[in-house]
Formats: sequence, structure tokens, C-alpha cells
Amino acid sequence: MRIRWNLRKLMAIQDMFQTTDLGPLLAERGVHLSREQVYRLVTQSPQRLSMDTLAALCDILGCTPNDLIEVETVNAEVRKAAGETTNRAPAVRRTTIRKPEGL
Repeated sequence: MRIRWNLRKLMAIQDMFQTTDLGPLLAERGVHLSREQVYRLVTQSPQRLSMDTLAALCDILGCTPNDLIEVETVNAEVRKAAGETTNRAPAVRRTTIRKPEGL
């Protein structure tokens, strides 16, 4: 799965080209982030995002969460780790039971 983070593109549509433009607008909506946090939010796809921050970004940019985040499924070959088995049924092994001699 691939996630495309469109914050920078949506900011450009609103004529906001610097990350420092976003900080005060977030603060007005109760989201207080450091300058570095705002920079990372704009330039990198976040691993975690609070609902308050997401709602504030949508309000500032006049968009929906679907406009900010695009989820794309990617068909990739899954590599097996060492020792992992495949989903095939195990091979049947025939066993012969012999009576010990002398009984």
C-alpha cells in the first residue's frame, strides 16, 4: 500500500508556498506545533496524525481528508522469510510398520 500526502500541493493551490505560512493558521485552530514539526508535516508523509491536526488542515485548506491523503494499493511480490513455508499441503509420507523378528 502506498500513501500519497498532498499537503504541499493543496497549500500551493491556496498560494501558501512556505511552511511558516501554516503554523499560525494551525495555532488559530488550537493546534500548536513547533516550526520543525510544521516543516516535517509539509515535506514528509506523516506516520501518525492527530484528528485535531487533520481537521485543522482540512479547515485551513477547504478540503476533505480524501484530498489530503490518497491511498494506493500496489501489487508487489511478497518475499518469504527464511524458514517460512508456502501454503501448499505437506507431502504425504508413507510409513511401513514391521513386526520385530522373533515375536
